Amino acid sequence: MTAGRRADARTPSPTETAARRMLDLLAADSPAQELAREPARSRAGGALPADVEWIEETTEVALSVRRVIDQYRRREAELVALFDTAGDLARLRDLDAVLRAIVRRARTLLGSDVAYLTLNDPVAHDTFMRVTEGSVSAAFQQLRLGMGEGLGGLVAQTARPYASTDYHADRRYRHTGTIDDGVSEEGLRGILGVPLRLGEEIIGVLFAADRTPREFTPDAIALLGSLADHAAVAIDSARRLGETRTALARLEAATARAREHSEALHQASDAHDRLSKLVLRGAGTDEVAAEIAALLGGGVAIHDTDGSELARVATDPVTPPPASLDASHTEGRAVHADGVWTCAVLAGAEPLGSIVLTGRADLPEADRRLFERAALVTAMLLLIRRSVAETEDRVRGELLDDLLAGPASSAHWDGGSLTLRARRLGLDLARPHAVAVLDCEPALRPRLAAENARTARRLGGLAGTRHGKTVLLAPCDRPGTLARDLAADLARIIGAPVTVGAAGPGTGPEHHAALHAEALRCLTALHSLGHTGSGADIADLGFIGVLLGDRADIASYVDRVLGPVLAYDTERGTELVRTLHAYYDQGASLARAKDALHVHVNTVVQRLDRVAQLLGPDWNTPASALEIHLALRLHQLSHGTPGH
Repeated sequence: MTAGRRADARTPSPTETAARRMLDLLAADSPAQELAREPARSRAGGALPADVEWIEETTEVALSVRRVIDQYRRREAELVALFDTAGDLARLRDLDAVLRAIVRRARTLLGSDVAYLTLNDPVAHDTFMRVTEGSVSAAFQQLRLGMGEGLGGLVAQTARPYASTDYHADRRYRHTGTIDDGVSEEGLRGILGVPLRLGEEIIGVLFAADRTPREFTPDAIALLGSLADHAAVAIDSARRLGETRTALARLEAATARAREHSEALHQASDAHDRLSKLVLRGAGTDEVAAEIAALLGGGVAIHDTDGSELARVATDPVTPPPASLDASHTEGRAVHADGVWTCAVLAGAEPLGSIVLTGRADLPEADRRLFERAALVTAMLLLIRRSVAETEDRVRGELLDDLLAGPASSAHWDGGSLTLRARRLGLDLARPHAVAVLDCEPALRPRLAAENARTARRLGGLAGTRHGKTVLLAPCDRPGTLARDLAADLARIIGAPVTVGAAGPGTGPEHHAALHAEALRCLTALHSLGHTGSGADIADLGFIGVLLGDRADIASYVDRVLGPVLAYDTERGTELVRTLHAYYDQGASLARAKDALHVHVNTVVQRLDRVAQLLGPDWNTPASALEIHLALRLHQLSHGTPGH
């Protein structure tokens, strides 16, 4: 069997033998020269010309495979070298050490005689020699290349790599005497330069150069470019690290100073948190002022933008000095003047009010910062209060408009719905209410409206504007007193006369429109009578009020004018009212009055003296006499009694 198999075995052909030998050479990593000898071997072995031609073609293929293998190996070695370079550069922290490592590795990787690196100078608009490896010329090591000058200046200007096989003979570049002298002294011929690129910025140029002519292959250019990319990152990192170290040194110095204040700032932050929590919990200005006073150990007063006091703790009434308030507003800091500290309360640039601190002649930096933080928290509180007040005022104003419009305004007017809306706002329209209409000089009407809204909130009423006049609806059973108080208080606040006409009291939403009309007539009458700056209701206007009033409250008017005399007659059975009728009917003549009364003239005099005691000594002045005479007539008409 074995002999038979050997007999059947085929002898390989020369081409097969040559192909197997070339594969073995490739597998053994033999030099290319060994592969190239294979065609000659085949010829010497007596191969046919056709076989020799096939072997030559196969050899070319094998050599091509060998070149690819060599290229891959070389690229692998370069990548390993680049990886090692990146690791080495990452471990370096000093900029000079980084730069030296870069040029040393560039010289090694490209196998060049010299490697060097220039950095761009944005001020001088050139690139200067920063570090060299393998250089022997002092002049070369001091070179500066203008943008576009020489090979390196062109790389720095265009951000593109350039290479020259023999720089001296290469006319593509702008030669200068200084550069050519330095390159000649160093003896350089072949030069390659690639940009050091950091994002879009070019920070310098990396070079590899030989002292003999050299053709730099695309692989060499790519290799140096890759190294330059790593180098740029390493340079930037080293620069940033240096800047960081400098900054850290400065920071350490600042930290030493800041450490002294850190505890105070911590306390200020805690205080700020405490104040903020107070505000967010719904605390008012009184509670915030009390907390600020406790934190700073002084008296505190919080004021609105117009100087109105909102809260005061542990201090007498005090107002912020105008100059201090202006300075605090401008500088955004607490200002000391006139024995008090003043801090403007601001929302951005908008003034919301001020805080005044008393009882502290001096404030350390920490306390001053705390005072200023307190102003920030107070600003938050006042903004919240203003927002809530504006929303509430708008809702209350809408309700007031609907109430004053009255049933005649719409067929769908619903008093029950208005009562329910009022109850949601805390108003009981079943209680007696008065309506007041307020007026002042036109320029101050917005201020008057704002102060009227505050008054409404204080009294538990409604405020708004109707027919160009400020209106107040408030729980009250004495509208005249309300009008006089409003006129006096608001005039003092806005610093100008305020005229107030009032009407009421009335219960139920259906009456408020009529009360508003009556209050408006009363206001008009006050202006017409020259009583601008005063407050009154219809009853306070005397007989004019009777004429203007639409409710004909004659009994009230008579009682106000003649009440003491009527009561005296009722209690004692006297005839003072009858005597007054006779006196006025007889033209204020005592003689004729005594005849009409059939009494002695002394009796008339005694009765009128009693009237003077009851009504006041000016009862017989023309104005009072007119009032009394009208009241007598109205009393006579309402009771159907004869005058005398």
